[in-house]
Amino acid sequence: MDPTYDDALTAPPPAWGAVLSMALCVSVLIASEFMPVSLLTPIATDLAMTEGQAGQAISISGLFAVGTSLFIAGWTRRLDRKLVLTGLSLLLVLSGTIVTLAPSHGVLMMGRALLGIAIGGFWSMSTAIVMRLLPEQAVPRGLALLNAGNAIAATISAPMGSFLGDMIGWRGAFFCVVPLAILALGWQWLSLPSLPPQRVARAGHVFHLLRRRQVVLAMTATLLLFMGQFALFTYLRPFLEMVSGFSINGLSLVLLSMGLAGVAGTWCISRMRSHRLYSTLIGIPLIMAGVAGLLILFGRQTMPVTLLLVVWGFVGTAAPVGWGIWLARTLREEAEAGGGLQVAIIQLAITLGAAIGGMLFDHAGWWSSFAFAALLLLGAALIGLLAWADTRTP
Repeated sequence: MDPTYDDALTAPPPAWGAVLSMALCVSVLIASEFMPVSLLTPIATDLAMTEGQAGQAISISGLFAVGTSLFIAGWTRRLDRKLVLTGLSLLLVLSGTIVTLAPSHGVLMMGRALLGIAIGGFWSMSTAIVMRLLPEQAVPRGLALLNAGNAIAATISAPMGSFLGDMIGWRGAFFCVVPLAILALGWQWLSLPSLPPQRVARAGHVFHLLRRRQVVLAMTATLLLFMGQFALFTYLRPFLEMVSGFSINGLSLVLLSMGLAGVAGTWCISRMRSHRLYSTLIGIPLIMAGVAGLLILFGRQTMPVTLLLVVWGFVGTAAPVGWGIWLARTLREEAEAGGGLQVAIIQLAITLGAAIGGMLFDHAGWWSSFAFAALLLLGAALIGLLAWADTRTP
């Protein structure tokens, strides 16, 4: 058996405090990553740029997360994992501070780039580190705790960003994550045990996985799914304000409803049995594509838009759970490498989706980015169907 998994099976007594500190850090990372979604309009106004340009604040963090997730294991192969995690948390603190004080578009992008490094590194290493902190039977609960932090942040980041942005400005909203990041950093330093590197990572092992047809199909479906999701989701605030006519309070309520629906969806999908896995992976992007199309038709009617976005939140927030189950089931013995590849694909998808969606939003109208999202999501469903068929081929 691989040495990493031998070590996981002989892990010391559970370090739940350390896992909780990681869950807090995950919450702050996700909240920081997606807070611009509800603040694009005031950011664009204050820094004299378009909403599409402001949306690149999400693209740039995704771009840096891609590179980091692919190579951080090699870059840090001789470092104690405790130092690596706390270093990434320190970058989160610096990122929030820089974004809060940013006087220009360039400085804003620099702060978001640091956030991308923290996101890519933290997510890529989280599964392997939880396996070292907990005994084998407790690892699923530990990973569920990290996913809970993700779901909570996805629930509150957009509506809280909208509310705080209206109350104390977008800079004040971003600064609110800094104390939480400092708390996560201190908690990790106190609770994480020393985690010396176990072995030298093999260069290019992540890319080696792409020799498998099943992995290629799954990662392609993941790419299209998240591209489609963020080509639309990134520009929800300007859509809701300019097209649907929501007030700030109405906007916050819609985003909160989406987040609560997402928590429910995450819980439901996580309880799916393995025999329903591929129907879930195919059904989620199909439903999201339908929602995107209906938003184009009913975009100026507040009640249909609200109901459609609740459906979007239910399935969209749960999407990572489905592909997480696929990873654990298909790449069980190579979960660390597979996790790094999956994080890179997701972050690349967020980058491309937000960037292309922003260009379409600015130059062809809001409906074009929504139509682009629908096509990508239909593609994700089709590739998911091919992946399912591949598993049934002798």
